[in-house]
Amino acid sequence: MSGPECCKNPPVVSSGDQCGQVEQIASLSSYVSGNSDLKTAVILVSDVYGYGAPKLRKFADKVASAGYYVVVPDLLHGDPATSETNLQDWVVNHRPEQTVEYVKPVIQALKKKGMSKIGAAGFCWGAKAVVELAKEADIIQVSALLHPSFVTLDDIKGVKVSIAILGGELDIYSPPALINEFEAALDAKPEVDHFVKIYPGMSHGWAIRYNDDDAAEVKCAEEACQDVVDWFSRYLKRNHSAL
Repeated sequence: MSGPECCKNPPVVSSGDQCGQVEQIASLSSYVSGNSDLKTAVILVSDVYGYGAPKLRKFADKVASAGYYVVVPDLLHGDPATSETNLQDWVVNHRPEQTVEYVKPVIQALKKKGMSKIGAAGFCWGAKAVVELAKEADIIQVSALLHPSFVTLDDIKGVKVSIAILGGELDIYSPPALINEFEAALDAKPEVDHFVKIYPGMSHGWAIRYNDDDAAEVKCAEEACQDVVDWFSRYLKRNHSAL
């Protein structure tokens, strides 16, 4: 995961058109969006740019509008990467596989709030934390990885929770060949429902770092968000009278 490509098109400053707000959840600052009285929640785990990235928050708002309480925790503890960051040094202090231990208290806090069903989606760096959660059968009900980094074939073989994997045709960190290997491993696990999709012409980070002036990127980003909503709805809204 080299700096130049992963830090391509860093997030811009927010325009202030967000629907949610920042709250403390399990000691972490978190962007939250949606109705906290709902019984279903979705946790979004950011890429290296952290929970403040405007398009990640826009993604969160869209998911919330589908009927979920969405939480984007600051799992980087105020130290997101920038376009000048040396990621090889940065990741030493932000190992994604360790991040799962920060996510679990957030999940417990949501359960205490009455959330009975919880899904998690991770982007790039954050996909590794989500796949670690998906290796345990009783933490979350459904998962999704979008343009994942650090995720290995062995990780996928260990998944116990229904999972969606969304990749880009031009992504050098999770290229189609690797995504196809992931899919083959999941095909060999009939007990784990899965959805795999490769978006044509998309590079790494496209789901939340798309170019607003590129109609194809905008379309694929919107499609990815809807695909996540549809996938989660199969597990979080099933037989749930509150929704």
